[in-house]
Amino acid sequence: MFSACFRYPAVLFLTSLIYVLVPSLASASHSWGGYHWSSDTVPPVIIRLMDNLAGDWNTGYLNPVATAWEAGYKDQTNPIPSAVKPTVEGGTLSNVRKCSAITGTVQVCNTTYGKNGWLGVAQIWISGGHITKGSVKLNDTYFNTAKYNTTAWRILVLCQEVGHTFGLDHQNENFSDPNLETCMDYTNNPESNQWPNKHDFEQLRDIYAHLPDGSTSSTSSTGSGKMPPGMFRDLHEPSEWGKLIRESQGGRTAVYERDFGGGHKVFTFVIWAR
Repeated sequence: MFSACFRYPAVLFLTSLIYVLVPSLASASHSWGGYHWSSDTVPPVIIRLMDNLAGDWNTGYLNPVATAWEAGYKDQTNPIPSAVKPTVEGGTLSNVRKCSAITGTVQVCNTTYGKNGWLGVAQIWISGGHITKGSVKLNDTYFNTAKYNTTAWRILVLCQEVGHTFGLDHQNENFSDPNLETCMDYTNNPESNQWPNKHDFEQLRDIYAHLPDGSTSSTSSTGSGKMPPGMFRDLHEPSEWGKLIRESQGGRTAVYERDFGGGHKVFTFVIWAR
C-alpha cells in the first residue's frame, strides 16, 4: 500500500501553527513560540502518541509517521539526530469524538466528525511555556471522499498535525508555492510533502537544545498559580477554541488560542477541507 510513497533515505520504512507573517518561502524559524515538551534528560525527548485510530487509519499510518519523526536527517555529511522520540502506544479512549487529552500524551483519534469544515485538528495545552498534553483529530467525513481518501493526503495531514504537537509551526502556507518536501508545508499536491525534511529536524534541535530542564514530559512545568478548571476540559467544540489569532492565505488553515491566564493556554490548529 505504501511502497510508492516511502522515499526517505537509509533503511527506514517511512511513511497544524501559523506564521506571524505568511512567507512565500520556508521561514528561518518555524517554531511556535518556543513551546516544547519538558524533560529531565537530554534529547531525544520521548513523546507518547496514543493510537486510538480505527478503520482505514488502522492499517499502518501512525507507526511510519512516528518512525519518520524519530529518524532525523540522514545526510552522510551532515546528519541531524531528531530531538524527539515518538513512541506509539495503544489508546484506551472510549469516546474518540471528544478525543480527550491526557497529561503526558498525545491522543490520536479519527471518526466521522461531520461536515463541520475541518479535515484535521491538532491541539496543545501550554503551561508556563511547556506542552503538557496534546490531541490530533482526523475527520473521516472528508477523508472518506474521493479527494482526500488517498495515502498521500492521509500521511501529510497526520504527519503535520503530529509535528504541531512537538512545537513546530508550518514552513510555508501558500498552497500554490512549489513543494518544500516536508509535511509542515501546505500544498495542493501532497505527493512530495509527506515526511519531515532537514529544516524540521534543525528546528526541533533548536527548540529542545536547552534540555534537560529538571522535569519530565508527563509533569511539565506549569504556569503561575493553580491550574484553571478550563485546562481540564476537552475543548472539542469550535465555540470553545477561543479567538482566531492566525489565518493562512485563502483561509485554508487557522489557529485559535484559548487563554486561561497565568501562562495557561490551549492552541487549536485547523486544516480546513476545500
